[in-house]
Amino acid sequence: MSKKNDIALLRVNYLRGPNIWTYRPVLEVWLDLGELEDHPSNLLPGLTERLTAMLPALIEHHCGVGERGGFLQRLQEGTWAGHILEHVVIELLNLAGMPTGFGQTRSTTRRGVYRMVFRARDEQVARAALQEGHALLMAAINDMPFDVAAAVERVREQIDDCYLGPSTAAIVGAATDRGIPHIRLNDGNLVQLGHGAAQRRIWTAETDKTGAIAENIAGNKDLTKTLLKACGVPVPEGEVVSSPEAAWEAAQDIGLPVVVKPLDGNHGRGVSLELTERADIEAAYRVAEAEGSEVIVERFVPGDEHRLLVVGGKVVAAARGESLWIVGNGRDTVRQLINDQLNSDPRRGEAEEFPLETIVLEREPAMRLLLERQGLHAEAIPAARQRVLVQRNGNVAIDCTDDVHPDVAYAAALAARVVGLDIAGIDLVVEDIAKPLAPQRGAVVEVNAGPGLLMHLKPAEGLPRPVGKAIVDHLFEPEETGRVPIVGIAGSVGTTQIARLVAWLLHLEGRHVGLACREGLFLGTRRVESGNRANFESGQRLLMNRDVNALVIETSAAAILDDGLPYDRCQVGVVTDLLGAEAPVAADLARHDIHEPQQMFKVMRTQVDVVLPEGVAVLHAGDPRLLEMAELSDGEVILYEQQHDHPALVAHRAKGGRTVSVQGHHVLLTHNGYMPVQCADLNGAAARRMTARVSDQPLPGASVRALLAAVSVAWALGVSPELIQAGLETYDPQNKA
Repeated sequence: MSKKNDIALLRVNYLRGPNIWTYRPVLEVWLDLGELEDHPSNLLPGLTERLTAMLPALIEHHCGVGERGGFLQRLQEGTWAGHILEHVVIELLNLAGMPTGFGQTRSTTRRGVYRMVFRARDEQVARAALQEGHALLMAAINDMPFDVAAAVERVREQIDDCYLGPSTAAIVGAATDRGIPHIRLNDGNLVQLGHGAAQRRIWTAETDKTGAIAENIAGNKDLTKTLLKACGVPVPEGEVVSSPEAAWEAAQDIGLPVVVKPLDGNHGRGVSLELTERADIEAAYRVAEAEGSEVIVERFVPGDEHRLLVVGGKVVAAARGESLWIVGNGRDTVRQLINDQLNSDPRRGEAEEFPLETIVLEREPAMRLLLERQGLHAEAIPAARQRVLVQRNGNVAIDCTDDVHPDVAYAAALAARVVGLDIAGIDLVVEDIAKPLAPQRGAVVEVNAGPGLLMHLKPAEGLPRPVGKAIVDHLFEPEETGRVPIVGIAGSVGTTQIARLVAWLLHLEGRHVGLACREGLFLGTRRVESGNRANFESGQRLLMNRDVNALVIETSAAAILDDGLPYDRCQVGVVTDLLGAEAPVAADLARHDIHEPQQMFKVMRTQVDVVLPEGVAVLHAGDPRLLEMAELSDGEVILYEQQHDHPALVAHRAKGGRTVSVQGHHVLLTHNGYMPVQCADLNGAAARRMTARVSDQPLPGASVRALLAAVSVAWALGVSPELIQAGLETYDPQNKA
């Protein structure tokens, strides 16, 4: 078989918001199959066998058949390379640890050119998977060798570099389960939960409720102990020292054995336990000094180290640590025994997803000091059956949440409250956490801000705990969704007028409104940027603004096709028309293979698809195609049209729906098929100004339709007819301040 030319990747576009394919971000790839258009899979000998040898789990892909093995059936029957690439990329993402189930491939009007999309939580990860999948598929087609494991590892490395850490991901996942939206604010773990004035922010396990003073207190172990002791929390006696000699003197005053540790260290590094000899204490001082700014000597508390996670004043999870031992065989070195007996544990690893760290002696001076106290070093060979203590503290990954005694939980919650942390990791040492602290002489040894959650999410032993949910429930009351009202307005005719008027009506109601439209970016009545701001970036900027408690965002078909919508769901979604495939804007859509007005339905339905169940879709009843969108709305539907007796309005009212129409010189708000509410005089100043301003509008009556759409939105958001009337009388579309 002759070698086939590569599939050409014509265009790669990341759709960041809801789009014509799905509610979630996707990578859209335009492919030119070239000669492979004439060679579906059943005409490429051996391709199915080579692909399944490379990626055996392809048998799990259901594809359009709807059952296990469905994709392989399609391969055998004959499918095109674009569709195959979709499944190869999805499988690489699955193997790399970012499960992905959504993908589609569709032909275009150009022969051999396809649009292929797949679910993409992160753009860079998706691009890496596309690159590797493209190379793998061409190798399979041309019967060339390909290192699948290396490709998967490269994608996994991209995931590690780009994706949220496990603690942040757990919180974001819990927010998503509650329907709370999120926006990632940097390349790290700073994430906004919610929109506008309803938002909260997290940075790993710190929140915007975490005070800087409290965090600084927690970073100073001596100050923390002083405050805790003053409030009755049991802590070990201790003293900050400035030299090895002072450390020995302090140890004698406190009483042996003692602990020597850095004053502001973390992760248990530089901590030496149960020291009784002067030489050991002075050596431990040097180890601790290298890990922090100062060194503290404390009374040794017998027992195991525990970490209790306190969220909002309550203990929500607890984990216990264990000492690490190796057993000699008279043949292998300490280093070899550590690798064979400890690092071989599948729970240990370097990446964040592992609950236990890999033990590397070179970076653990306290561990080397512990070995020296036992007369050993890394290359020493312990005798057969000799037990060697490698680490006394750390390794906190055994869940014990259900065992925590109420007295212990109270002390932990009090410690967090004294320091002032809303989320805290309380380290305490106690022999039995199921018993009160005092009889055991247990004590709180550290209070940590921004604690890691992995030990509770993926404990080495025991049940995982829903700590992400606990944090989200701490940030948001049960009835809170993190959402502010969002009005999305899509179409080609009068949409800017609608957006400006809706923003004005909401402003009069007392809301601080953010508006992004073709005439600029507005905060309240002040225009902060001019030019066309009906785009994804401007919408996102408003969602991040902590001052706004209502948003109005205009969009177009081109914006939906280029980026997707800037929000996940909206309170009100307006679609005014299905125009746009005609000149003069046709060029913007032709590059997306949109050439006919009927193709616009799939594009513009995106605005209706994202209406919340408690929200409202506002549709122009004069277009029968828009009426078909009513069935797509998860929420209520309000129809608007100038003729009060329009058949679509009459039918909608007969079913109990709301309509907005014109009778005589007045706008009517009608509900339940009767009781029209007189709202506005169409001879009023606002209507006259709007009509004059759009006198060149190609559709007769467009400005009146825009006014009806705006009134429909205001009604959907609960604005009273009286206030709508006042708003129409005072609105000035010429005001662009």
